[in-house]
Amino acid sequence: MERSDSREARSAVARLPRQTSLDMGTLMAFRPSRRSVFTGLLILALGMCSYAASRSTSLFAVRQIEVEGGSPGVATQVRRALRPLRGQPLVGLRADEVNRRLAALPVIAEARHDRAFPHTLRVFVRAERPLAVLRRGAEFWLLSASGRVLRLLPKAVRLRLPRIWVSSAVAVSAGASVEGDARRAVRTLAPLLGTRFLQRVSTIRTRHGELTLLLRSGNEVRLGNRYLLRVKLELARRILPSVPPGERAYLDLTVPKWPVLGSLKSKVEG
Repeated sequence: MERSDSREARSAVARLPRQTSLDMGTLMAFRPSRRSVFTGLLILALGMCSYAASRSTSLFAVRQIEVEGGSPGVATQVRRALRPLRGQPLVGLRADEVNRRLAALPVIAEARHDRAFPHTLRVFVRAERPLAVLRRGAEFWLLSASGRVLRLLPKAVRLRLPRIWVSSAVAVSAGASVEGDARRAVRTLAPLLGTRFLQRVSTIRTRHGELTLLLRSGNEVRLGNRYLLRVKLELARRILPSVPPGERAYLDLTVPKWPVLGSLKSKVEG
């Protein structure tokens, strides 16, 4: 038994390889030569000079601005806003300066840019989508689906978009976002963007938190609050075609489970 244990003990011992020491001659063989060091420093210096030259000369100056996304009108506004950057070196072009000029355009919802050497600044934009017309006294302001004021409309321009009325005491300016009841009205109309139903809405009215769509046909859709808004809008789309032509009716969807369709004419006469 003792002999077996000693064999097991001997078999468990492993010999590690000896560490070999590198002599000075071996290390010196890996030392770079003076010529290679000089060549590396020369390449580095040339690279730094080229970078400095590209930042301060017209070697890679902005000569062309390409705009992708948005309408031709939006592209024109973007090029006009970035025109002061023409002639500046692409390498030294500050991203915050480009972003600041793009953010100043109310029509731009989102933008990014890239350098396309040697002379092109490429801009990718996503434009705001018009949703409604904000009425403030005699003024007509174009509103986007995000609630941003895009621009003041000439009085001669009449767009087939819903009207949202605000008091003349409310401050309105291009690039700002609407608040309060106007904001709730925008959020109510936003799901209708791109549908035919939006064109049927003449005005959206907000009173004490209650929302009502006034249609061009003279009918009314009483939504109540925004709870289950998409369900209410779908119900309105399905039920309103049952109203006889020429008759003015209201559709009360305050409780979407029990929609109420009534005649506005009989209500007035009664």
